[in-house]
Amino acid sequence: MSDTFDFVIVGAGSGGSTLAGRLSEDKNTSVALLDAGGKNDNWVVTTPFALVLMVTKPINNWAFNTVPQKGLNGRIGYQPRGKGLGGSSAINAMVYIRGHRADYDQWASLGNPGWAYSDVLPYFKRAEDNADFDGEFHGKGGPLSVAKLRTDNPVQQTFLEAAQQAQFRLREDFNGDDHEGLGIYQVTQRNGERCSAARAYVHPHMGTRPNLRVETFAHATRILFEGKRAVGVEYMQGKEKKVLRARREVIVASGAFQSPQLLMLSGVGDAAALGKHGIESRHHLPGVGQNLQDHIDFVFGYMSDNPNFNGLSLKQVPRLLRAIGQYRRERRGPMTSNFAECGGFLKTRPDLDIPDIQLHFGMAMADDHGRKRHNGTGFTCHVCLLRPKSRGEVTLGSADPMAAPLIDPNFFGDPADLETMVAGYKTTRRLMETPALRALQKQEMYTAGVKTDDDIRNILRARADTVYHPVGTCKMGSDAMAVVDAKLKVHGMEGLRVVDASIMPTLVGGNTNAPTIMIGEKAADIIKAEMRTN
Repeated sequence: MSDTFDFVIVGAGSGGSTLAGRLSEDKNTSVALLDAGGKNDNWVVTTPFALVLMVTKPINNWAFNTVPQKGLNGRIGYQPRGKGLGGSSAINAMVYIRGHRADYDQWASLGNPGWAYSDVLPYFKRAEDNADFDGEFHGKGGPLSVAKLRTDNPVQQTFLEAAQQAQFRLREDFNGDDHEGLGIYQVTQRNGERCSAARAYVHPHMGTRPNLRVETFAHATRILFEGKRAVGVEYMQGKEKKVLRARREVIVASGAFQSPQLLMLSGVGDAAALGKHGIESRHHLPGVGQNLQDHIDFVFGYMSDNPNFNGLSLKQVPRLLRAIGQYRRERRGPMTSNFAECGGFLKTRPDLDIPDIQLHFGMAMADDHGRKRHNGTGFTCHVCLLRPKSRGEVTLGSADPMAAPLIDPNFFGDPADLETMVAGYKTTRRLMETPALRALQKQEMYTAGVKTDDDIRNILRARADTVYHPVGTCKMGSDAMAVVDAKLKVHGMEGLRVVDASIMPTLVGGNTNAPTIMIGEKAADIIKAEMRTN
């Protein structure tokens, strides 16, 4: 097998898997796809319920930590990130959300032609095989399966009743013309199984496309350059150091934390910062690793006697055994749960143009990302801030490519974020205090004594953390801190692109998996168009 390819893609997450699948459709284009993790095609990944095994532990998960967060009383936050084919789409809660049209129109207004909502909608549709919705906003027949949940959990109806009691509008489709309101989420599942980006775009072609080579357990250590041109990737596989060379391009798709890390390890970043780690500057690009944005999230938690919730108790064992049997027979029932089955988008003030918070209603009692266990069953309701003003950064802790980067989301760094979250807390509490949801609550876990705005600020600082949507660290644009242009090419370099959530100039108002797959689809089109003209 040759070790030279047209394209070498580093990272098989939502962006990289999508790009590899699309570029390798042309049998005359050779593609190598590298990932530091495994194939991710076993029951732990495909069974939706098993996400609890991965998010809480380093199973298919980098399980990063943040640096101490000043805005969170000095706490160290937790940042699970997918490892292996599919990346975070192999461990996430599978919620299919695109964000608001205004998010993409803003990208275009920031000097990124071709990224307005009308430009990106065709790529969302091309990716999608939606089992439930069609029309101008949805696609059929794409690689990514999108469907309604198959849990048949009656609590979903209770949630909808509560929404009406709180006088919030109901929303069936969160990916149409507008998404304000509460409802039941669609998920990236096919026949009750997780449809990761790898299951959609890579697994079906492994071994059947001779022009696609997939290397697992391959940890990229640096990009190789000749002058300003990227010509290959050095990586460790086991204890062996190996190299793959790229005739056309090296494409970095390692996510919001590891894409900037790899660029910096390779000498692309702030020259002074790299020099402190003894890394020779290949190209001074000060925006690499800057502009980190993430959705800060607070979780209301309750214990409950309702038999339709999940948790740790002997009473749960017969339910779990029945659920496993039903899943094996029908691919339906509790084992298909993504836990965050319901939710939606709300405004904390009526004068806002678009929603500024998102809810995720969870069918289990989760504490500290599910890492602290409580006996008994219960449920949660997350509230996250959709468009934070705070900006953080990803930096190198050392020049060791095997070490984790330093992650600083700078949560509540901008005081306005804390005040909007206070309003978000109150808006969510309105829902939790409805008769329908009150009837499910046996014990309020964290929020019982919280009354005043200062009480709310204190509990937010004490308990808030990420809802797993980091973006922006290789942002697209033309200003001094931009890393890539509107074609996703790294400024000042040749043969080097970034294709993942790190290119987002601003955080979208929603979950980030579908938008990252869209970025992969659009990047494939951009590259194919360039190949036709060159």
